Amino acid sequence: MSRCFAAWLLGLITVATAEEIPRAVQITEPPAAAVPDAIISRTQQFRVSGGDSLSRGAAALLAEETKDELLRLTGEQDAWKMPVSIRLHGKPGDPLPVRTVAMRLNVIEGVPELRLDVHLSRGIEHEQERFKRTITAALLYGRSLRPDAEGAPEHDLSVPPWLSDGLREASAWRLNQSDHRLYEALFKRGGLFKLDGLFTVDENEFESLDGASRAAFRVSSGTLVMALLEQPQGREGFRSFLTEVASYQGEMPGLLRKHFPELNLSETSLSKWCELQLAAKGGRKLLTDILTIQQSETALAEALRLDFRTAEGIVLQKELASWPELAALAEPERIAAVRQPQDALVRLSYRCFPSYRPLLADYQQMLESIAKNKTRDVAQRLAALDETRVTMVARAARAKDYLDWFEITRARETSGAFDDYQRLKERLKANPHQRKDELSAYLDRMDRIFHREQPKTPALPPP
Repeated sequence: MSRCFAAWLLGLITVATAEEIPRAVQITEPPAAAVPDAIISRTQQFRVSGGDSLSRGAAALLAEETKDELLRLTGEQDAWKMPVSIRLHGKPGDPLPVRTVAMRLNVIEGVPELRLDVHLSRGIEHEQERFKRTITAALLYGRSLRPDAEGAPEHDLSVPPWLSDGLREASAWRLNQSDHRLYEALFKRGGLFKLDGLFTVDENEFESLDGASRAAFRVSSGTLVMALLEQPQGREGFRSFLTEVASYQGEMPGLLRKHFPELNLSETSLSKWCELQLAAKGGRKLLTDILTIQQSETALAEALRLDFRTAEGIVLQKELASWPELAALAEPERIAAVRQPQDALVRLSYRCFPSYRPLLADYQQMLESIAKNKTRDVAQRLAALDETRVTMVARAARAKDYLDWFEITRARETSGAFDDYQRLKERLKANPHQRKDELSAYLDRMDRIFHREQPKTPALPPP
């Protein structure tokens, strides 16, 4: 992925992608005493303690909502076997810790229980996606743990980041909560993560991704999950895959081929499925995807081009303002000259911004008049349409500026959308990379001279 594409994509992100990755499951001893004021969720799988009553209730509802979304995605009934304990810490406004959501495995009287620790420094409402992602990972761990097993599992369990992230994105797409512009951007610019790179990203690498890379990772993971679910017998294969993935120790492609036999057709079949999935999600649908005012204006400017054929038979395109040059041509040639913009206007009418459709109809009538050489008032009508287009674009820009101003002036708290960028900036500032070659040393000296700084000299020893 190029740097310019990553920077472009970063400006597109509107969703808080700085999610915390749950750490690998660890075996710990249970706390000495039970925590009071705990509530049990609707299906009794989640036990929430700590915090105030509103935070506990919100956490229980979000946990059940996450489980319902996962069950609907995989097409199965609720038959949970592993309890999940959620412990809330702190309160809104507290200093932000390094990790706001963490997960571990407790062993209580020989029976394993998953525990989530959630810090409320930003409030549970601003940690929804991060919280849901961790709940999803906990549910996947629970599929690989047997409640009747004594003590710790035979070996460490691990839910790969692409799976928990992909399941959340697939659920968001099913609920029409995804940002379709991300899919369109990756489809057009080819920013999809390669499968080999997707499988090798561990928790530490995921945590160090910047906002643009993390958005591309999430879309790529969601595309892969949706491609697997759409395989023949996809839901059945995916359910069996989920029961084995956390404890699997081998290469991920081998496990996928085990549960999705159709992937054995070729080495690149899974990549092709993902590319087709992205094309289906990122390609613009003419009847459902509506262009913005600015996009409609750009597309209209490209459509209004007349075809002129030279004496050598070469077709040249000119702006619509060159329409008087068609007067000297025969009628068949004028008809051929306006056919291309007429067809382009018809295609644009399916997906332009609704207020542009009357303009397209007026342009169609004028092209018809130009083809018949009935151009008495064409110049005045074209000027009026140009003025209308300028007014529409200006009003759209003013409305956007007003909404931005409203959001900025009425905001009472930060969203946390760029926390990962701030952490990366602080890490780079704390550990600057200093080169020791002669050229770098010379540039450093010149920089000190430019800023009128004197080089530091060691203090002289006392006489």
